[in-house]
Amino acid sequence: MKGVQSQLRDLVCSVVEPMGYECVGVEHEAAAAVLRVYIDHADGIGLDDCESVSHQLSGALDVADPIAGHYDLEVSSPGLDRPLFALEHFQRFTGARVRVRLAEKLDGRRRFDGRIAGVDGETVWLDAEGGRLALPFAQIESARLVPEF
Repeated sequence: MKGVQSQLRDLVCSVVEPMGYECVGVEHEAAAAVLRVYIDHADGIGLDDCESVSHQLSGALDVADPIAGHYDLEVSSPGLDRPLFALEHFQRFTGARVRVRLAEKLDGRRRFDGRIAGVDGETVWLDAEGGRLALPFAQIESARLVPEF
């Protein structure tokens, strides 16, 4: 994570985690003026949970003022197509189908679909159509689980 993004995540997690929720991840889309916060809990996430976190987080964000200008705060569960933000997320969902987008091309491609084969150090292993791939975690721009029914 980059400096400002890391500070923003630290601030959000410092509010969310003491409330008893997992801070899954934080996305700031400056162009769309949106701060998206994903939370989770062993018992699941409902509307009341999102409202409670949003209320507490709004106050902390107003005081710290980490984002210049206007933005909309969105608090939600990660959903079935859960975004993966950390190496621990990839480890936790080993065996699951995932769609990954890299910041730079690897073997002429930026997008990969496959199953998470595991994590080794800073490398995410993916079983994809062309075989097993080593994806450097630092190059992963975004990753989401692919729901299977």
